[in-house]
Amino acid sequence: MADKPLEKTLDAEWLATQLQDRSMRGIAIETAAMIRSGVIEIGTHLPAVRELAQALGVSPATVSAAWGQLRRQKVIAGRGRNGVWVCGDMLSPRPARFEKIGNFGEHIIADLALSSPDPALLPDLREAMQHGVGADNLNSYQREAIAPSLLEAARQDWPYDAPAFMSADGGFDGMNLTLQTLLMQGSVVAIEDPTATRLLDMLDNLGAQVIPVKCDEFGPTPESLSLALSKNPSAFIYQPRTHSHCGHAMNAERYAELAEILRHTNTLIIEDDGIGQLSRYAPVSMGSVLPDRTVHVRSYSKAYGPDLRLAVISGSTDLIKQIKSFRNFGAGWSSRILQEALAWLIKDSKTQESIAHAKAVYAQRRKSMSDALRIRGVNIPERDGLAMWIPVPSEQFALVTLAARGIAVLPGERSRIGPGQFIRISTSQIKPEKVDLIADAIVLALGA
Repeated sequence: MADKPLEKTLDAEWLATQLQDRSMRGIAIETAAMIRSGVIEIGTHLPAVRELAQALGVSPATVSAAWGQLRRQKVIAGRGRNGVWVCGDMLSPRPARFEKIGNFGEHIIADLALSSPDPALLPDLREAMQHGVGADNLNSYQREAIAPSLLEAARQDWPYDAPAFMSADGGFDGMNLTLQTLLMQGSVVAIEDPTATRLLDMLDNLGAQVIPVKCDEFGPTPESLSLALSKNPSAFIYQPRTHSHCGHAMNAERYAELAEILRHTNTLIIEDDGIGQLSRYAPVSMGSVLPDRTVHVRSYSKAYGPDLRLAVISGSTDLIKQIKSFRNFGAGWSSRILQEALAWLIKDSKTQESIAHAKAVYAQRRKSMSDALRIRGVNIPERDGLAMWIPVPSEQFALVTLAARGIAVLPGERSRIGPGQFIRISTSQIKPEKVDLIADAIVLALGA
């Protein structure tokens, strides 16, 4: 390989001599190798797309696509007039939005950033695990889509008579398997705005062109969905009952409106039931009217325990077959021990009583927070779920103001696609004695 040029902006002719494979994939791989080895340093500006394309004798679209691949891997950044530069040398794709949610330090007195269940309200797993080790076919390498006992238990309240089922290692694993299998790189995808942070990371990893679908108190609005579908997206992704961020849910009228709109398209429908049984609403799915192109993913983690790492996916026989085949690149199947344990929990009356109790406690905690804010002149709908979505004049000001008082929240920019300023606060683990302190800080964060 030739000596590296000294200037910080790479010479197009020099870079062209280093690239032997002139395909999109080859340009991306070989450039990545030079970045990883340090031949191209972090901070270096890459040649303009047209300039490099001319030097390579390829179309600008080929170079642009190669840069797009490196951009998705967070190795390069920038575009347009400002140019493109090397911003990192870690070449593996990673969930950038989700990784920003972490430890906020020892001075945090209320970590409201992660919307997760209260461990004290989750079912006791000891007896369930004893039943789990009695699973049929234990220690077999047979790639079983879903354990018969879990299939039987899940069907009890599944929202439609689905043709095929399989298990996955948690809700986001189920969504990732579905997206990786059924969507091509660069697909156009319509999705609720806001949505789950990790879903946006998954779509980033696919290089998807994301079209936001606006929501109101009853979920995706018909007008916004119609507009999004006019762009012929490959898939529409939404949360069919309690929304993990905003707490809204579809009513029967909205369901019928959306179903009628979707009926006249070929768009794949992917449903993320992430709250699962903690929702106060009955399960619902477009699979009831459009079973051939609906994939429904239900997570059991928030209701039954994150360490069970289980979700159930339903869809047409063909779609589930495709997802199962893709999964054979990795684990192939979910632990039969965990599936048997979950099946037992779903059928156990004491477990169901504990889940009903947990839902009541979460509702009370949301109401306490909502009431405290209302007293202070801030009206936020109670709705449902484990969190509240609060509009603010400035996300940055709100984050700094709250952090200064020891309160960590999720900035809306991690979860939204379109404009707006918001924060999301988790209400699932708020202690009663901290409600007033948090409400006072939120009022200050609003600049009120």
